[in-house]
Amino acid sequence: MAGHPGDDVWVAHADSGAVVGRLGPLERDEREAAEAAALAPGATRAHGAGRRAVAEAADGWRTCFERDRDRILHSAAFRRLAGKTQVFVFPDDHQRTRLTHALEVAQVATAAARALRLNVALAEAIALGHDCGHGPGGHASEDAFAAFLPDGFDHATWGADVTLAPLNLCDETLDGIRNHSWSRPAPATAEGEVVSWADRIAYVCHDLEDAVAAGVVTYEMVPQVVLERCGSTRSSQLRALIRGLVEGSAGQGRVGMVPEMAEALAALRAFDYEHVYLRPASVQQGASVVKVLHALVELYADRPNVLPTFGDGTTPRGLVAGSEDAVREAVSYVAGMTDRFAFSQAVTLLGWDPAALPAGVGGR
Repeated sequence: MAGHPGDDVWVAHADSGAVVGRLGPLERDEREAAEAAALAPGATRAHGAGRRAVAEAADGWRTCFERDRDRILHSAAFRRLAGKTQVFVFPDDHQRTRLTHALEVAQVATAAARALRLNVALAEAIALGHDCGHGPGGHASEDAFAAFLPDGFDHATWGADVTLAPLNLCDETLDGIRNHSWSRPAPATAEGEVVSWADRIAYVCHDLEDAVAAGVVTYEMVPQVVLERCGSTRSSQLRALIRGLVEGSAGQGRVGMVPEMAEALAALRAFDYEHVYLRPASVQQGASVVKVLHALVELYADRPNVLPTFGDGTTPRGLVAGSEDAVREAVSYVAGMTDRFAFSQAVTLLGWDPAALPAGVGGR
């Protein structure tokens, strides 16, 4: 169906009355000029096609950071986050996945960036892409993959430098993704630092909510400093922590959180670690994840012929079994898997006992 004929265009609804006005499209350069005038002094300005590894022509209507956001949203790596562990392996309908975590981080980051007059599109792009380097099974996958790589495995750097490299994203976007973890150097942009805070704010709140729903903890167990300053629901905690980030940043002129809310955030994170991520069942599950992924990497490194091919029957880049390149390609392939695919491959290719596969709450 082509729609319904109107005066000069076809419309989606027979009774459509929506009017835009004959103003013409708002061109990218006009938007960039308006953005530059409205943003805070320390905000990142979009300019043309942006700074990319491979030069491109600028888009007519979208800024360079909006294009990055769109590319990440449409990427296979982002879609696969729907099948990757946040805290619960094989989550039920209401538990977070790595994808819903990314979306919640994006909400927190854009709320703060908008209030601080920062570049919302850049903050959103970094937030949506920040965990695309994660493997299946949660943070335990980093331990599994680190054993095979000389420099170890960090989901942040892997996501920016390997997983999302084919998207040719802007330098600022990749920098924010690469350095979103607090253990990494500070991001080069204010938007990147906002995402670093947003990531922690989002996961301490929603991981607690999921753990309460699963019967692992109760809100009554949460430290009193958190209950007094942030409340006992996810929504009240998010509201208080975002406000603490915005007020701290606006008041001091640099990205940071007011001390009393930073203390509450730290207390809530410590509680999650002690009672959720590091509880015996979580540690046991993490160990199971490491064993499965370690075995899969060894399998593909020793048998690169079973890796996806280019369609002509050759292995990727002519890999030699057991070589350093084969190991890295095996890590890359397994890291891109969803939980279910990885564990099903362990059963199918390795004869793994399904009863020995990870299940339940996973370690961060």
